[in-house]
Amino acid sequence: MNYPDSVQFLYALGNELKTAKFGLERISTVLEALGNPQDRCRFIHVAGTNGKGSTCAMIESAVRCFGWRTGLFTSPHLSEPTERIAINGAPVPVEVFTEAFNRVHLAVEGLLETGAIDLHTTYFETVTAMALVIFAEAQTDVVVLEVGMGGRLDATNVVQPELCVITPIDFDHEAWLGRSLEAIAGEKAGILKPGAPAVFARQRAEVEPVLEARAQQLAIPYTWARNWPVSAVSVDARGSRFTLSGERMLHIRCPLAGAHQVENARTAAVALALLGIPDSAIEQGIAHTQWPGRLELVSKSPEILIDGAHNPAGARALAAYIDQFYAGRRVRMIYGAMRDKAVEEVCGILFPRAEQVIATAPDQPRALQPQAIQQIADHPHVTIARTLREALDLVWDAGPQDAIFITGSLYLVGEARALLRANR
Repeated sequence: MNYPDSVQFLYALGNELKTAKFGLERISTVLEALGNPQDRCRFIHVAGTNGKGSTCAMIESAVRCFGWRTGLFTSPHLSEPTERIAINGAPVPVEVFTEAFNRVHLAVEGLLETGAIDLHTTYFETVTAMALVIFAEAQTDVVVLEVGMGGRLDATNVVQPELCVITPIDFDHEAWLGRSLEAIAGEKAGILKPGAPAVFARQRAEVEPVLEARAQQLAIPYTWARNWPVSAVSVDARGSRFTLSGERMLHIRCPLAGAHQVENARTAAVALALLGIPDSAIEQGIAHTQWPGRLELVSKSPEILIDGAHNPAGARALAAYIDQFYAGRRVRMIYGAMRDKAVEEVCGILFPRAEQVIATAPDQPRALQPQAIQQIADHPHVTIARTLREALDLVWDAGPQDAIFITGSLYLVGEARALLRANR
C-alpha cells in the first residue's frame, strides 16, 4: 500500500475502545513474527494521565542535545500519523512510515491465516509495532516511549525499559481503567518492571501509596520528583523559569506555557539526571523543547491559542492559565470533544471563563455533536458551528482585547493548527 492507503487502512482498524479486547498477547505475537525489534532498543517508558506527552518531549529534547540518537513515540497526532514516530526530533518520512506499515500488516495477515492471532491488530497496536521496527532499524541510542492508555495492558508495555516515569494521574477513561484514582493508578503502575528504576511526579494523595506499593513489590528504586525542591519560580504566559535543587542544581527554562508545566519539567529533569545526562544538556534540551497543540499561540492578531484540554485535569490547567493571564480580557472559546470524554465536567470548568462559547465537532467519527454540547452547557451564549471552519468564521471579528481559545479534543486542535497555518 502507498501512504494514503496505509493511513486509510489504519483509520478503518479503529481503536481498542471499540474493536478488540485489551491485552499484550496479540502485539507480542506480532512482534515475535517481526523478530522482536523491541529487544534491540533502549527505552524510557512514560505513563500518566496528563503531562506525559510534554514530559516525553522534554526528555527526548535533552537526550538529543546530549548527542544521543533518539526515537520518540507519542499519541495522538495533530495532523499526520507520521508525527507519532520521530527520529532525532523529526517525524519519520512517509516512505519510512509506509514501509513499516506494509511489513507489520503483512506479518499480521500471515498470523491471521495460521490462526496465531484472533483479530487484526488495532490502530494503536499496529502503529506501536511499526514504531518499534523503525526505531530498531534506525539504530537509536534511546527511545522515549509514551503509553497510549493506562499502562498494564497498553501495547507499549511489551518493552523492558531502563527507566520508567509516571506523570500526574487523574480521572480519564474510567470505563476502562477504573472508577477510582487508586484503580487508575494501579493500571498506570503496570509499566513498572523489575530492574528498571522509576521517577514519580507529584501525585494526589490517593495515588502515592499505590505507586510506592508496586515499586516496593518489585524491589525497584524509585524517586519522587517532589524531593527535588523548586525555587525562584517565574511563570509568564509563554513559559516558566525555576531553579531545581536535589543531587544537582539546575536552572530550568521551560518554553511550554502553563504553571502545570513546572511539574512536568521537574519530572523530566529528575529523570534525565538519573540517566546521567549532564546539567548543560538537561538545561539546553528542556529550553528547546517543542510540543505543539498545548497552550500554543498560533495567531497574534487576533490572539488565538490552541490547547488539548480533553479531560478534567487538562481543563483545570487551562482554566488556571486563563485566570492567571487573561483575567479582564474577553475570552471566546471554540470547543469540540469526543463522545467518550467527561464533557459535562470539562464544560463546567471551562465555559464560565468564556464570554462566548462556540460548540463544534472535530472531523472524527467519534466526535460529540455540537448540539449535545449546547444542551450540556450551562452558559448563556453558546453558538453551534457544524465545522471548525464555520466556528473560525464566527470569531474573525475579534478585537485587540479578545482572546480566542480553541480547545477540547486534540483532534480539533490538530485541525485548527493546520487551518490556521495554511491561512497564515
